[in-house]
Amino acid sequence: MGSRHTRVMRGSALIAGLALAGGLATAAPAVAADQAKLTAPALTGHHEVGTTDLHLVDPSRPDPWKPERRRELMVTVTYPADRFADGPRAPWFTPGMSSVIDQVLASEDYLGLPAGSIDWASAKRRAEIGVPAAHGAPKPVALFSPGFGGPRETYTAIVDDLASRGYVVVSLSHTYESAAVEFPGGRLETAVSGEGPDFMKKALDARVADSRFVLDQLAKITRGQNPDAENRPLPRGLGWSLDLSRVGAYGHSYGGFTAGETMVHDRRVDAGINLDGAMATAFGYPPGSAYVPGEVTKRGLDRPFLLMGAEGVDENGKPLEHTHRQPDFDRSWADFWANQRGWKRDLLLRGGSTHMAYSDLQVVVPQLGSRVAPEKREAVIGTIDPRRSLAAQRDYIGAFFDLHLKGRDRHLFDGESPRHPNIDFIE
Repeated sequence: MGSRHTRVMRGSALIAGLALAGGLATAAPAVAADQAKLTAPALTGHHEVGTTDLHLVDPSRPDPWKPERRRELMVTVTYPADRFADGPRAPWFTPGMSSVIDQVLASEDYLGLPAGSIDWASAKRRAEIGVPAAHGAPKPVALFSPGFGGPRETYTAIVDDLASRGYVVVSLSHTYESAAVEFPGGRLETAVSGEGPDFMKKALDARVADSRFVLDQLAKITRGQNPDAENRPLPRGLGWSLDLSRVGAYGHSYGGFTAGETMVHDRRVDAGINLDGAMATAFGYPPGSAYVPGEVTKRGLDRPFLLMGAEGVDENGKPLEHTHRQPDFDRSWADFWANQRGWKRDLLLRGGSTHMAYSDLQVVVPQLGSRVAPEKREAVIGTIDPRRSLAAQRDYIGAFFDLHLKGRDRHLFDGESPRHPNIDFIE
């Protein structure tokens, strides 16, 4: 898996270092005799939640990775649903994506399990497919971007929950950078390979363009149009539920960088959150190597932005804390902090957290029990109580957007809370 430092810098890395060639997506894994069943955590908001996928094609933009093609994306729209709605719960992963994730998690870089150890086929999100949107006033919109290489499907715990708190959450997979993206009909597009500052900058630029394009498509929905490439029916009332005058962006790792960088280039985004992601395309690590900060790092923002970091250790076992006060670990956070003009906070998830504690792995791994060796579990999700960790993430994400998109101050940012002892206020 590499050092924690490398993983923070390079991204979500559910896929980092994995070759996505050959039969990855098509080879059926052997099925373990006793498959682990997965249960999604209960939602904490007051709303029922619906979800739908959109296949979006940008006719004006060549794909940056495959310029002979038009840029196409899969996004998931998760929204407050009509409280009388009753639909089938959405699968956590589609069949093609289940195969990809199963092989990644089975690898020695992650959990070291036999392929087929997890019953992905029966795993369901809390969100229901295609049910009508909730009645009432339009809801703020939040864009979610995954870590580098990470599929959007691996963040349902913090996406579905925010929707239950009264937000329309639109999560993106960034085609040809995400490990794999499954399009209608089962077509699977896998990641291209590459590394280095130029490759990372190209990925960042694609992400920002993707985010801005998605906002354009959401505007079409509010005008009664259907941007889905297959023209599949949209959930009833979805257009009325989108309040594009109140837009946030958040993301994990490179997705947090994406949120900030999108805010630099698009004033439609009013507030953002970075979950443990550096904001540079080259990180100055190891010492003496290049450091190439993002525009958001150099300029700062005049709108609210929240940093939430995690703990870890370097390759020598030295403890690390990802905060703006540790420039030797991540200079980009220190530089951003100095340049940030809008509202800002820096919170640390401590008590044995890791970079991947901000992903669904913190929900999945504890349910695998003794199948996972203790050292594997600790390397992936740390020693933090996963229930407390998830509760804190959901609460602070929700409170941030409540404050800055809804104007509701839940006073969670006034100081450290006894309800969340694993959250340290750095500043």
